[in-house]
This record gives sequence, C-alpha cells and structure tokens, in this order.
Amino acid sequence: MEELRRERRSEVKELEPGVTTINTVPSFAIGQRAHLVATAAGNLLWESTSLVDDAATEALKTRGGANAIAISHPHFYSSSVEWSRAFGGVPIWVHAAEREWVMRPDQAFRFWEGESHDPLPGSGLRLLRIGGHFTGQQVLLWPAGAGGRGALFCGDMPQVVSDRRWVTFMYSYPNLIPLGPTEIRRIAGVLAPLTFDRLYGSWTDRVVDSDARGAVARSAERYLAMISR
Repeated sequence: MEELRRERRSEVKELEPGVTTINTVPSFAIGQRAHLVATAAGNLLWESTSLVDDAATEALKTRGGANAIAISHPHFYSSSVEWSRAFGGVPIWVHAAEREWVMRPDQAFRFWEGESHDPLPGSGLRLLRIGGHFTGQQVLLWPAGAGGRGALFCGDMPQVVSDRRWVTFMYSYPNLIPLGPTEIRRIAGVLAPLTFDRLYGSWTDRVVDSDARGAVARSAERYLAMISR
C-alpha cells in the first residue's frame, strides 16, 4: 500500500448527483474504478480499488462517507478490507457463492444468499445475483439514479463495450471464453423486469448513458443470434 501511495493517487469525481467515482491514476492492474452511491438512508461504496489514500477517503467523508460496501465479484475484492476500515469497519456485502474466494477473511464480510438482497434498508438499493462470470456475481440497482429513470452498476457482467450502445457477456475476459446460450438467456431474464436507463461499468467511460435496458436486451439477442449460426 505504501508503494502504491508513493507512485499513484486517487482521482475523485462526481458523475451525476448522488454518484461519485474513484479512479487510480496512473491506472493500476486491470484499472477498475469504484463508485460511491449516495442515498437519504446512507451511502454505499460499489467495488473497490487497490489504492486507498487520504485524498480519496477524505473526499468521500465530505460526501457522507460509506455505510456499506458491495463488490460485484472476486476480481474486484482488492483492498475492500482497507476501505471498510477507513469508514469504521462497515459491512462488505458479497454473495455467499463467492465465500471460497475471500482470501483475506475479515469480520466486515457479510454473505447473503438467494437472488436479491437489500444492503442498506430504506435506501432503495438492491443487489441481484447475476452470475455468468462468477456464480455469485452481483449487480447493484439504484432506482433513483439517472434522474429517477434508474441506474444499474454492473461491474463486468454484462460488460459495456467500446461501442457504448452495446454490452457483451463473457465467462473469461482474459482467455476470451464466451458464455453459452442457456446462461445468456438466464441473465437477460434477470435484467428484463428491472427499470434502469443508465448502465455503469467499472471502467472510465464504460457507461451506457441512456436506454441501457434496451441495450442489454438487444445485445443478448445479437449475441444469441451469432453463436447459433
């Protein structure tokens, strides 16, 4: 951590009312970012960066700090324990299916089961098991986001691609192993009933700014059509 603090810094920026992003500059490892989602019932830190520095923690504290943390899947656990401790040991919510991948057991980890979970009662935020990349991979639904049209924080399942009108679905990104049709249909079925107009990926500029629900549906149809040839 001390080496990271010497060589890099955190960049904190507001993306829309209620959403603050935390990036590491220069980029580190796979370069994911985190988001602080603010609600009247408390704030939730979505995802974790490896760098935890005073600039980032102080900037988030001026926005009310974090009352809970949720991580989409094990590739983003990184320094989630340090983030939790920076805000007084707040709970880190991950799906119970990913318990075996927690390499740094800590009392802050909370394991939920089933298909949906409320990480901050009264906030309107909802975690949903999306699966695909990891069995217990989760997404975060924020109904008040995007000016009340709803926002979904997806990590990398589905993954926002360079053409931000589309998303994709992969089992393994570094090895380019795709998901099969049964799993694609299941994921599309989980997301279809949700109301969201914006989709936040976990990398800078990987955002479907509008009609995100439609983009997910069209992308699933396109994907299924291509792999069925």
